[in-house]
Amino acid sequence: MSELESTVIRVADETQRNAWRQYWRKVIHFDHGRMQPWVALRNAIGVTLPLAIGVALGMPLGGLAVSAGALQVSYSDGHGPYAQRAKRMLTATLLCALAVVAGGLAGQSLVLAVIVPSLWAFAAGLGVCIGLTAESLGVISLVTLIIYAAQPLTPERALLSGLLALGGGLLQTALALMLWPVRRYQPERRALADLYSQLSRAAIVPTGPEGGPPASEQSTVARETLAGLGNDNSLEAGRYWSLLNQAERIRLSLLTLRRLRRRMERDAEVSARVDMVQQFLDVSADVLAKIGQSLSMGEATDRVREKLRELETLAESLRDEETKPASAFLSAMTRDARYQMDALIGQLRSAVRSVSETTPAGFEALASRDALQPWPRRITGKLATLRANLTLQSSAFRHAIRMALCLAIGEVVAHQLHNGRSYWLAMTIVLVLKQEFAATFSRGLLRIGGTILGLLLATGLFHFFPPGIGLKVVLVGIFVFLLRWAGAANYGVFTIAVSALIVVMVAFTGVSPKAVILARGEMTCLGGLIALAAYLVWPTWERTRVGQVLAQMLEAYRAYFHAVAEAHLQGNSRNEAELNRVRLAARLARSNMEASADRLRAEPGTRPEQIDLLTAMLANSYRFVRAIMALEAVPVGAEPVREEFRDFARDVERTLELLAAALRGEKVFVRDLPDLREDHHRLVRSANSEMIRYALVNEETDRMTNSSNTLREQVLQWERLQS
Repeated sequence: MSELESTVIRVADETQRNAWRQYWRKVIHFDHGRMQPWVALRNAIGVTLPLAIGVALGMPLGGLAVSAGALQVSYSDGHGPYAQRAKRMLTATLLCALAVVAGGLAGQSLVLAVIVPSLWAFAAGLGVCIGLTAESLGVISLVTLIIYAAQPLTPERALLSGLLALGGGLLQTALALMLWPVRRYQPERRALADLYSQLSRAAIVPTGPEGGPPASEQSTVARETLAGLGNDNSLEAGRYWSLLNQAERIRLSLLTLRRLRRRMERDAEVSARVDMVQQFLDVSADVLAKIGQSLSMGEATDRVREKLRELETLAESLRDEETKPASAFLSAMTRDARYQMDALIGQLRSAVRSVSETTPAGFEALASRDALQPWPRRITGKLATLRANLTLQSSAFRHAIRMALCLAIGEVVAHQLHNGRSYWLAMTIVLVLKQEFAATFSRGLLRIGGTILGLLLATGLFHFFPPGIGLKVVLVGIFVFLLRWAGAANYGVFTIAVSALIVVMVAFTGVSPKAVILARGEMTCLGGLIALAAYLVWPTWERTRVGQVLAQMLEAYRAYFHAVAEAHLQGNSRNEAELNRVRLAARLARSNMEASADRLRAEPGTRPEQIDLLTAMLANSYRFVRAIMALEAVPVGAEPVREEFRDFARDVERTLELLAAALRGEKVFVRDLPDLREDHHRLVRSANSEMIRYALVNEETDRMTNSSNTLREQVLQWERLQS
């Protein structure tokens, strides 16, 4: 073996080891940002209160049934908007109550005990294509069904158990919503505060050229949070929509202003002008930070108007600089910078007014609110999504089949073992089996290890400190708090807490923890192994899906570029609702692509060159979308439209369309792709291009050309690697 070959192999091995180290870091990572102590506290109260009342009334089993319903619904709680929280938790309540009844009745027959959970598992597995909420509700209700299917009930007792679980779910929902009247818009304020705080940081320390546009994640969260307002037409709701609208515009203006500042630095005579722009950005960051603080604290902005006057002074100073002799390039950059500064001042002024005024009459109507679809259309859209995924080409459909088959096998094995706690086997399969390998593998190991540790913990407590019935109630509250607080940060901690909790709750039925610990451990290990084996037999590797996800991102970018380009070509005011829609869709597609890339890095068998190439494609996609955002910030209708720009825009869309087709497996040749460099050459050499006003458009289209041509080479190389 040559020295070169040895070096290549050594580098490949090191890359693979780094990927595995990164994967294990994620497995043991403790995400402090997901810890929500107040949510955990009210969930613990919701589970413990009915149990304590049942014990006090001499009906511990009735209290336990209500507590179990409250526990299942607690997983749907969170810090989201109250309206969304109410819909999610009420849906979970109804589904879990129905699962209790269906499970209790199905348990009377071995055939039904296999068929009903398997069909439910298929529906829950297919729900991943709708979203995380549907996936979570499916898993929660399926686990409930499995538990009750292991204890056959008469129709009367099944109905009674369902009603008790319904009561527990309603109690948990009431606790989660009790502050709605007095803190109605707290989640919306919190989301907007995070967005404005991130914009403040982006104004001073922007993301690098290889990263995504600034504040993308916070903007997406804020828009999704405000979507929970639905048809709320109150003045306060209108104020929050206006703040979100202004934040989107501020984001574009900040991005463009920073780019202009970098371009101005190329000229030797610009020190004073660059300093003005930088000072303007620093003061803007201060204003944005105060807006975020005001939203977070619920107080009026303080001394912000002085900062706004300072911004106006800086803009006027730059306007004075425009009258001084300078090169044509510098003059154009100065005018563009001053235009963005004037626009940013107006946006900040509007945001400050929205935060400060108690009666925000006269706020502009936000067109994106009209884009919110009524519920019949949303249901129709979700049904269409489900129908579209009824194919083996869909990873969600394969996941649904895999889960249904695994659960059927698990139920048959469990019934053959005649183990009193055999439902732990099926329950483990449901909780471990996920759509992708990395999550299935990590959850399988953490579930097995965490369950054993949790069982040992609870059994040790019972052995060394035999608790009375009152202490058992306290232990239930403690373990619920731990699993909803620290368990949200790491799945291993969650499994330890939930395993210990179940031991304590089952103790109320008179079953000794020591009598079942070994059986539960065996069932957990067996269920985890079945889930892992099923994934190895019929895997859904991320490397087979990543091309499709990347194609979806390029198509979303094409739609976003089309909306921005059309506004310039038409020369009229932009359709803000449409721009908001396509911008959000592009952002979501980019987030999906980043998540897919993370999963691919954790998969065994992924080649280093695939990771490197995918990382490079993501970096070029960031350059492309940043150029679109800068183009969106260019004023529309200020100058006549160049026909060459129309040709350029058409070919950019055609390029993205063909690259997406190539990623989906269609044969695309280099000769089929438009010559964007020639298009750009004609654009900058056109008769009107001598107008300095076109300098910004020319530069951003050049950036698009570079990133598109690079993406073209990378996509074709990716296809060669996949073949």
